[in-house]
Order: sequence, then C-alpha cells, then structure tokens
Amino acid sequence: MTRGLNRLSRLAFLATSALAAPAAMAQAAPQAPAEDSNVIIVTAQKRSENLQNVPISIQALGTAKLDQLNVSNFNSYAQQLPSVVAQSSGTPGTNVIYMRGVASGGDGNHSGSLPSVGVYLDEQPVTTIGGNLDVHVYDVARIESLSGPQGTLYGASSEAGTIRIITNKPDTKAFYGRVDAEVNTVESGGQGGKLEGMINAPLSATAALRVVGFYQRDAGYIDNKLATRCFLPQPGGICVSNASTAKKNYNDTETYGGRAALKIDLDDNWIVTPAVMYQEQKSHGVYAYEPSVGTLQVEHFFPDFRNDRFVQAALTIEGKIGSWDLTYAGAYLDRKDNSSSDYTDYAEIYDTFYDNGIAGSLYFKDNAGNSIDPRQQVIGSDHFKKMSHELRIASPSTERLRLVAGLFYQRQSNQIHQDYKVANLADDVSVNGFPGTIWLTQQYRVDKDYAAFGELSYDILPNLTLTAGGRYFKYDNSLIGFFGFGRNPGDGYTADPVNAAAFPKYGVSRCFTDAGDRLYDYATGDKSSSTTLLPPAVAGSPCTNLGVYDNGTVKPVRAKGDGGTYRFNLSYKPTSDVLLYATVSRGFRPGGNNRFGLAGAYKPDYLQNFELGFKTTLAGGLLRLNGAIYQQNWNHFQFSYLGPASFTIITNGPSARIRGFDMDATVSLDRFTLNLAGAYTDGKIRQNLCKADDPTFQCTGLAADGSPNEVYAPAGTRLPITPQWKMSGTARYTVPVGAAKVYGQLNGSYQSSATPDLRVTYAEALGRLRAFAMLNASVGADWERFSIEAFIQNLTNKHGDLSRYAECGSCERAYIVTTTPRTFGIRAGAKF
Repeated sequence: MTRGLNRLSRLAFLATSALAAPAAMAQAAPQAPAEDSNVIIVTAQKRSENLQNVPISIQALGTAKLDQLNVSNFNSYAQQLPSVVAQSSGTPGTNVIYMRGVASGGDGNHSGSLPSVGVYLDEQPVTTIGGNLDVHVYDVARIESLSGPQGTLYGASSEAGTIRIITNKPDTKAFYGRVDAEVNTVESGGQGGKLEGMINAPLSATAALRVVGFYQRDAGYIDNKLATRCFLPQPGGICVSNASTAKKNYNDTETYGGRAALKIDLDDNWIVTPAVMYQEQKSHGVYAYEPSVGTLQVEHFFPDFRNDRFVQAALTIEGKIGSWDLTYAGAYLDRKDNSSSDYTDYAEIYDTFYDNGIAGSLYFKDNAGNSIDPRQQVIGSDHFKKMSHELRIASPSTERLRLVAGLFYQRQSNQIHQDYKVANLADDVSVNGFPGTIWLTQQYRVDKDYAAFGELSYDILPNLTLTAGGRYFKYDNSLIGFFGFGRNPGDGYTADPVNAAAFPKYGVSRCFTDAGDRLYDYATGDKSSSTTLLPPAVAGSPCTNLGVYDNGTVKPVRAKGDGGTYRFNLSYKPTSDVLLYATVSRGFRPGGNNRFGLAGAYKPDYLQNFELGFKTTLAGGLLRLNGAIYQQNWNHFQFSYLGPASFTIITNGPSARIRGFDMDATVSLDRFTLNLAGAYTDGKIRQNLCKADDPTFQCTGLAADGSPNEVYAPAGTRLPITPQWKMSGTARYTVPVGAAKVYGQLNGSYQSSATPDLRVTYAEALGRLRAFAMLNASVGADWERFSIEAFIQNLTNKHGDLSRYAECGSCERAYIVTTTPRTFGIRAGAKF
C-alpha cells in the first residue's frame, strides 16, 4: 500500500508540474485544428474518403471519441467495437483478436496458426503471432475496425477483418501541443495513473516533427493467496508453500514509451514521413483468478511476469506520377518478450494420475536418487521480427474508372524459447546439457508472404458503382528446432551411450543422427543406425528433432502454397445521404507446420462473405445510421488445441456457417450526442469436429498419438468465444458555463454468454463465459486550453468474464480473465 501511494504521489507531482509548464506558455499559442464529429475521414480503401461513402462495414473511433472514452489500450477500445472480441490470459500483449465470430479457440501459440484479424499501425502491418501488439493509444487520429474479409487490400491475416490505428501526422502549419495526466484507484486494489504528452513542431515551411511520450501504470486487483500444495501421497510426501510469492494486488502493469514522426514536403507532389515508435510493458502477476480459490484470487507458487518490448521503424513515401498517386510503405518491427509462469497446476494434476505420485513415476529425482518437489516454472522468451514492404498506385479518385493496385512482401520470424524448470532435477533426467530442465522448446519460425493486388471501380451511373478486386498470394512458412524431454533412465532404453527419452514421440530420442535416422531407431533395436547426433540447427538446443534430414544436415519443415482472394461490390446512392451496397468477398489464412511432426502440416482456410449494407445520414446530419447483414462460410477452418504433453496441435476441422448483422447509430444535437452500436453473431459448425482429421467427419480411426478418434463437437455446435450479442453506447450532454463547456457522460456495454472452447467436454469443464454489462460515468469541463474530468469505470463493479482457460490440456483448475473492478479517477489536460 505504501509503495502504491508513493508511486501515486510521484505521478501526481509529475502531472502537476507538466500541467503548470504549458499553462505559462499558452497565452497566445495557436491551436491544433478541431475535429468535425459529423465527418469522419477514413482510408480503409487506401484512399481518403468520408466514412459514409465507403461501401464496407466500418466502425471508426476518432480523436475526440477516443479522448471521451479514455481509451489507452486494446481492452478499452475493443469493448466499444461490437464485432471485435479477444481471447487471452489477460496479460497485456497476449490478446488474440477475432471478428464477426470467426473463432475456433485455442489460438495464440507461438508455433500455432497465423491470426485471422490483421492489425495495422498507420500503413504498416503489425500483426504478430502469440498476441497482438498492444499499442498505447494517445494522439491517435482514429481507430478503424473493418469487418469482414479484407483479403484483397490487406492480405493474409485479414481473413475476418482488420483493425487500423492511424496516428496524427506532423503539421507544418503551427506549433502546438498538449499534456494529459490521470490518477486512479481500483476498488479493493491498488493505485495507478498515466502521464502523456505531445508536441507538434514545424521545423520549416516544408518540414515538421511530431513527438509523443507516455507512461501508464495499471493497478493490481488479483490477490495471490497464501497456500500449500502436497505431492507424493504416500507417507513422507512433499508439501510446499507459496509464502515467497503470496501478495495482495498481485497483477500490475507499467507501460511507457514514445513515438516520433518527421514529415518532409520534398515539393508540391512528394511527401516523405519516417517514423519510429518504442514501447515497453512490464506486467507482474496474472490477470485471471481461480474461482475454486475465490473471486479475484489465485494460488501461484513461482513468480509470474511478462516484459514486452517493441520498436518499429516505418517509412511512408507519397507522391504523384502525373495525376496518379504513388505510395510506398515499409517497416521493420522488432519485438522481444520475456516471461516467467507458474506451472504448479500441471504437476498437481499429473500427481493424481499415479499411485506413487508424479515424482516417483516420472523419475523426478535429484542426483542422489531422492524424490524432489515436482513443480515447474516456465521461463520463456520470443524474439519476433517483421519486415514489410508495399508499393501501390492509385488513379485519380475523380475519374469514372478508378484503380488501386500494388505489390506486397513481408517476412516475419520468431526465435522461440520455453524452458520448463524443476529445481534440483537430476542431470540424467534433464534435457541433455540443460540441468534442471525437464522440457525444452527451442525453435525458429519464418513466415513469408508475397502478393499482387488490385481493385478496379467503375461508375456505371453517377450514383451506381461496381468494384472488382483480387489478390494473388504466395506463402512460404517454415519451422525448425527442438522440443521435448531429455534422457530418462527409467524407461528401459539404457544402451550406452544412447540417451533415450521418456516418450518416443518427442524429445532427444527423436533427434536426427549423422545416419539420417532418429536416435529412437537405434534405441529400439536397429543397430544399423547411429548414436551420433547432428549438431543443433537452432542455437541453445541439444539437437534437432523438428525438421527434415537432407544430405547430412537438417532443414526446416515447410508449408508452401499460393492462391487468390476476391471482392466484388455494387454500391448505389439514391441520394447524397444514402448508400446501399452488396458485397461478395473472400479472405484467407496461410497454412503451416505443426511442431509435433506426427501431426503433419495444416492447410490454409478460407472465409467467403456475402453482405448487404446501408449507410445513411438523415435530418441534415443530425442522425447517422449504418448497418450490414451477412453470411460467412468458413471452409475447413484451422483448429488449435492442446494435445499430447500439453502442446498445441493444429488441424483443418470442419466448415462453419456464420450469420449476423452489425449496426451503429449516432444522434448529434446541439448539446446532446448519442452513439449506439451492436452486433449479432450466430456461428455454428456444419460437420462433426473430430479429434483427428477424418474426411468423412464421422470421427473414426486413430489419432496421431495412437488413441481412438472421437467426436469433440457434434455438427451444429456454436463457435466459441464470440457472444451472440455485443453492444455499446455512449450518451453525452454538454452545457456552456461561462468560458467552459461542462459535460456529463454515460458509456455502457453488454455482451451475452459464450463458450470458451469449441470442444464440448472441455467447454463444460471450464464453464461458460457469463453474460455481463458494464457502465462507465464521467463529469468534466473543457476550456479553450484546459480540461478536467472525474470518472468511474465499471460503475456497478461487475466481474465480467472476458476469457476462461486452464494451464494445460489435462488441468482441471479453470481461470477466469475478468474485467477490472470499479475504478475511480481524475483526469486533467492542457493545450498549448
């Protein structure tokens, strides 16, 4: 508590100092241009257009709306976008985004499927495997949510939709800036706050620099309860305590960083904008609680933390060749995360499987042969790199026939490290060369995409336009490295010098020898094989068991393919304020490789979308009403689940049909504004989901692990994660009081219940995601140069279910990722 108050006092001091400085400068400073809330300009079709004239389903949150809703991260804006949901462990930076119900669950593993929703920062893709980039939102022009397949203009990971974060650009017209500060306290939790600032500085008549800085602390509210666990049920068992990690308000996150962009007008036609963003997030504890322990409580025995750092350098060049627009957008993203996770639940559940405990049956011994504490701590890291280039050309937007076309290339890689540590583990039980490591994952993954795309629009009549677009793509995805156990002297494979593993399907026993065989071949009696292991293909591993032997070396397993997507759109404007459109479009997600070699590769999946929509601006702009109804056919979707030894396996499952609609409305009166948005989603599988691939979907035969195939979910089962109903709304009333504009605002959201997993028995074990509603309230005042606001988030203190998960495939303890409890806060800002 004292630590939290000290941090809060320091933050308040910084905020007061920061507000005082611009106040002295603000006497005659020019102001940034005001945002017109009735006109929202978007670039969803790679052109600047009024949102009401774009014939696709878009929800956009502009600068003013983002400020009014106090949006600073993914969770805060996702709650306002009815077509968007997420699944994660709750820790920032681990969210997997879904749109319009295109979710099978279980995604997000570093060796798993690519995302089905693309995320862009300005013109550059920042879509990553294992959790979306949780970009801090400040001085952002708008967030665009594009529902439905965007595979023509945005490519591979925009199968179900795209989210675009568009920052404010440098402005050569005037010097101005702003600074904002907040302090808050979470009910029965800790204290937090944020400090943010921006400066726009013209350097000359043709150049300007815009710099943003931010710091945010999210307070904890999950308690790690003092607890004891015991293993080895016979007399003399091992009991342990979590006294060293037990703590109130266990989870908290600090986010800090900055962004800078330089705009250079080379001449009247050419603009160069280099930009860089740096962000670091340090999260402690877990953001989920165990209902079996208590509300907002867990029992964890090892430190839980995640440090997530990224830097992105981007370059955009815009110019004209004659009357045509030419744009180049390139970027390089470098993201590193390091984590520690408690894995005690895994040891506990397996301890119950054996009469003499997991330590006795799986040889959890020290070097003297004594049984040891079998708990595991997972030390992990990912080093993700992404390079992307796009070159496109666009004909004049005023012409009757219009073209947007381009070329795209990206390469993303990930260095994957997962070390499952057991204290005092004997050397001859550990992974070879890694004392104390019971399981090691050390892999290198590369995903490459190439594409050529184009969209052609033709005005059949002045108010009737036909658009046809296509994208030809190629992908080349590879994976190589090591995963599994080391040697285990208790399994009978003791032939010297063979180091045989506990299980023959993964680990050192599956590593390649210089004869091109697996070590397991020799260990099981084939003495014509070899015991000399090839050097590891990925540094930091003992050998290589994930790859393909080729003439004395091991090369990556690869999944390659090509294909095409399309979009056909017919739009009609009977009046200048009404737009009607019909769309048929297709999105895709590339195939890839399973790290569990016996499971083989998985194929691409495709999403076909049929959509009718309308956009209307009525009563002289006082009412804006938009909506769309759709059906999506998701063919042989990629299904991820925790398989043998609790690692992810991906197969191509059955097909699904998703029907729904989304709508949003805005009423703008003199002093009162009302925004309402909602989405209905009904997604169901059309054939049985089987444990293993079965082209008949009757779920017969054997799975990859040799066990009988079975029905995981019968035809007609609803797709998981996405609620049938999700809605949000904001009412704001403003009244002038002297030089100030005083306002009150209510913001609410609701989502119905959903299942956490597609597999029926697993979903039942985890429990349903319960329906919940949230209400936020604020009152404040805006002057020309200053603002102040008091707010309450989660006014009714609901513990809403955002996700549910278990630590391993066999673990019975369910975790619930919950909404932040009721939070009180004060915000203040100054412009100069």
